[in-house]
Amino acid sequence: MRTVPDRRTFLRIGGMAALSLGATTAPGAPDWNALGRGLDGKLIRPGDAAYDSARRLFNPAFDGVRPAGVAYCANPSDVAECVNFARRMNVPLAVRSGGHSYAGWSTGTGLVVDVSRMSKVSHASGRATVGAGAKLVDVYDRLAASGVSIPAGTCATVGMSGLALGGGIGVVSRKYGLTCDVMESVQMVTADGRLLTCDADHNPDLYWASRGGGGGNLGVAVSFGFRTHPTREVTTFFLHWPWAKAAKALRAWQAWSPTTPDAMWSGMHLSRENGLDVEIVGLYLGGRAACERLLDRLADAIGATSSSSVRQTSYSHAMMVMAGCSTLSVAQCHQPGSLPGQARGGKLSRDDSRAKSHMAYRPLSEAGAKALVAEVARPGNHTVLLDALGGAVGRVRPEATAFPHRAALYSVQYYAHRAGAATWAKKAHTAMRPHFGDHAYVNYIDSGLSGWRTAYYGANAARLSQIKAARDPGRLFRLPQGI
Repeated sequence: MRTVPDRRTFLRIGGMAALSLGATTAPGAPDWNALGRGLDGKLIRPGDAAYDSARRLFNPAFDGVRPAGVAYCANPSDVAECVNFARRMNVPLAVRSGGHSYAGWSTGTGLVVDVSRMSKVSHASGRATVGAGAKLVDVYDRLAASGVSIPAGTCATVGMSGLALGGGIGVVSRKYGLTCDVMESVQMVTADGRLLTCDADHNPDLYWASRGGGGGNLGVAVSFGFRTHPTREVTTFFLHWPWAKAAKALRAWQAWSPTTPDAMWSGMHLSRENGLDVEIVGLYLGGRAACERLLDRLADAIGATSSSSVRQTSYSHAMMVMAGCSTLSVAQCHQPGSLPGQARGGKLSRDDSRAKSHMAYRPLSEAGAKALVAEVARPGNHTVLLDALGGAVGRVRPEATAFPHRAALYSVQYYAHRAGAATWAKKAHTAMRPHFGDHAYVNYIDSGLSGWRTAYYGANAARLSQIKAARDPGRLFRLPQGI
């Protein structure tokens, strides 16, 4: 979709799905009171006591945006009501799941549709049914009661919709695939206001597009069906090296990771947030002894660590560890508040940040590794996060789902906080482009990315455009980087 002034809305990242609805000439002024009366959920307007809390995203950088209304939809009928209202009244519509859109496209000046109330999680016969607004920490927790899980990410408060629609890179992806790879069905409200079930046998074009095509292009997802895997005890590890070994550690990690079993996932963090730091983190789907044997190979290539932690624990606790919530309860591993998706005892704070991404299709050369280390060493408060792919992710054909980056070795995220964040991220991304190329991850949506269509979707962009033309010929769903 091309940029459409004043017709933006919902995009989801890692956790979020961005979409915006524009319409033809409205018959009259929007009747917001009528919309509120027609919802089973709650419509919050400027002047209401909860408005300032309801309008905020995860990133304070977008606090200046003031929507005309925020609708907490209780069911798919509420979503359809909002879609039809936006179309009839020519009101821009932004859709929000977790509110983590890096570009801020899960808010806008019109109507924000928040699906957080649709958060039910259930499991039966190896299949999970998950509401689009469920937060990831709750998905893991509720499935743990049945001894199962799904491959997904680490950000506790990301919404399920944004994560799954864009692919879903996570800490067990090498063993079980991306989140979209275990998606067996999705229910969505489409441009004509209908609720459709999409799977391999029903609306297969929408099903294909929903597995990596990003959110907000073809409809508003309200529920998913996922294939689950049984859980067991796992081993987590956190290894640190002195900064002087950063380039050596980077080259060793990217050579070691693809040679490990699918049960081994790892990520590398090059950070300048509290001093310069080299960290390799990971999760092994097995016992500590076997994990340590694999890690010994890595340490032999790099040298002695400055500190290390290797622990065997339950699968559910490992997910809390990876979310940064190891000392918190599930309730505390939320943002504080009383609105849907929040928790009164929540301890997680919002984060003022900027990010850009690459997908690494080839290992960095010695020169490339030194270049990345040099970018991290620049003054600021930032981190480069590299997440291993391969394994089950790489055994799916690039055209089998809308997610095209099956041959990528790892993802790259340039993540910066507060003052100077956008400038550093842009410079680092530009400096590494000769080494990584022009591949990017749609869940790390980047409003400043040129050539985004090919970067996000590769050869799958053409098929996505064909589905868009057939399913939404009037281009009701619009966002700055839309199909």
